[in-house]
Amino acid sequence: MKQTTLADIRLIDVPEVHDKRGSLVVIENDTFAFNIERVYYLYDVPTGSKRGGHAHRQLYQLLIPLSGSFDVYLSDGISERTFFLNKPNKALLIVPGIWREISNFSSGSVCLVIASSKYDENDYIRDYDLFLKSKI
Repeated sequence: MKQTTLADIRLIDVPEVHDKRGSLVVIENDTFAFNIERVYYLYDVPTGSKRGGHAHRQLYQLLIPLSGSFDVYLSDGISERTFFLNKPNKALLIVPGIWREISNFSSGSVCLVIASSKYDENDYIRDYDLFLKSKI
């Protein structure tokens, strides 16, 4: 697993176009630092529920709040930080080797996730203690 820290996390402005008809956000493969291999979204998350609760060994992800808001708790095993996401033109870049938990979903929120590779269960670390050991 890559030795990354919270200093590697970025809040990125997503390219957008504005005119009298509204706003348009454009995401293409050259928009971010990785090729897009998978896109999915979270919605109708029940009040009080959390998503995530894992880290990835190789996967890069961008989280974008298409609607509503949510918190993203991140830990590199030493430091921790929580991001409040509520703007559809802001993307949170999460690099490999960072623990993440998503919570406090507002009513009607939609979290778009753009990933650097297809689903691979072997890329997940789902136990926080194992995550901490992998950082040594």
